[in-house]
Order: sequence, then C-alpha cells, then structure tokens
Amino acid sequence: MTSANTPPSSSTTSAPDRRTAIVTGSTSGIGAAIARALAVEGVLVAVSGRDRARGEAVVSSIAAAGGEAIFVPVDLAGDYAALRAFAADTTERLGGRVDILVNNAGIYPATSTAELADADLDAMLAVNVRAPHVLVAATAPAMAERGSGAIVTVGSWMGRVGNPFAAMYSATKAADEQLTRSWAAEFGPRGVRVTAVAPGVTLTPGNEGARPVLDAMAAGTPAGVVVQPEDIANAVVFLVSDAAAMIHGVVLDVDGGISSTRPAGVA
Repeated sequence: MTSANTPPSSSTTSAPDRRTAIVTGSTSGIGAAIARALAVEGVLVAVSGRDRARGEAVVSSIAAAGGEAIFVPVDLAGDYAALRAFAADTTERLGGRVDILVNNAGIYPATSTAELADADLDAMLAVNVRAPHVLVAATAPAMAERGSGAIVTVGSWMGRVGNPFAAMYSATKAADEQLTRSWAAEFGPRGVRVTAVAPGVTLTPGNEGARPVLDAMAAGTPAGVVVQPEDIANAVVFLVSDAAAMIHGVVLDVDGGISSTRPAGVA
C-alpha cells in the first residue's frame, strides 16, 4: 500500500490492467467522494489539493476501505509550469500512465458582480477553467496514443441558468461544459471519452453552515432534498465505466431536477 507520505518524486507501480486516476480538489467534499468511489472500483487514485493533512486523511480512509491512493499536493492557481509539473509527477507516481482525469476542483466566491475582488476573479478563472485545460493538454494525448481513457469535468447547474449572483462562477462552469463538448470531438475519435457532471444544490463540509438556505433551494425540486457528494461520485464512476462506452460529450445533470423543472405553480 502506498503511503500518503511518499515523496512526490517516487512512483507507484500498478498492474497492467489496473486503471489509474487523478482527481483534482479531492481532499474533501465532492472530490473526496469521487476518489473513494473510484478506489472502491479498484482504481489507483491520486488525491490532490493544497492541504496535505486533509489529503492524507482521504488516502487513509481509502486504505481503510481496502483501496489504494496517493496524495500529490498542488495549487491549481499556480503558474503553467507548476501545473505541468504536477501532471508529470503524478503520472510517474501512478506507474507512468493516467487512465482517468477528473477535473473536480473549483472556486466559488458567492458575491455580486460589483463585489467580486480582482484576486478572486483571477483565481476562479485559473482553477475553474485554466487548470482543466492545462491538465487535459498534459494527459489526453497519451490517452489518445494508447487508444483509451476517460475525462470527466465537474460543472454546475448554474452554468446554464441565469442567477442574480455569482455570475462569473456560472460563466466558468458554462466554459467547462463547452470544453467538454469540444474535447469529446477532439479526443473521442482516438478512444478518449470526455464527459461532464453538473451537480445541483450540493451539501459539502464547506457549505454546511448554509444548510437552511440549501434546503430551501432544493425543496422545490422533484428530488426535494439536497444533492450529496456521493451522488456525484456515483455518476462519475458510471461515466468512466465500460457501461458508458457510447456516452461522449454529454453533461450529465445530477441536480435533483433543479435545472430542468419548476415547482408547481411557477410559470
């Protein structure tokens, strides 16, 4: 079993038929749930994020459940060279190949347009849009050369619905959806399936304090309850599986119906 304390320069050797995955932003919340769910399926997972303690805790939980994972620290708002170095180092530690890339990390400053700070705008564009693009560019060509691979980007129901708040966040998620469709056209003919998942109102450790607001938003949906990180993880596991072999360029809504329905009596 690989320890979370393994230095970044070391590598992990995986069996030829064992899939490997990078999950960004996987030290908590949706990303951690995705990492755990993939590990249950026998995937060797690279957990990544800025917080080593939280990352190691996720790796330990995966090991306790019988899976295997490593932790690779990264600041996705860093420069291009750092992102490419992260991709190269992680690929090496996974045994020289990445079969699955999950672009999960995202920043969500919940402010109005006028109140959005310049630094937050730059960080959001860097993490939500630039990082997925750089990581796909760094990993997808090798997948295409092998003729197999899967890329899933985590978007948001807000990417297709106008809201009077968090306009730039919504725009970044709309960009992620379009990147998904374009990447599917670019890499799909060479065996790489590219899809996305769009969560709805999702309860995570980071927004637990806003639980009453989240419950109210979800109350009018067909599901009637908030989305859980595990709901998103289950969708990702499906999309990277052989059962989804004919699914390319799709954005799968896992949102309780919030983006496609309206409560009774609402025109």
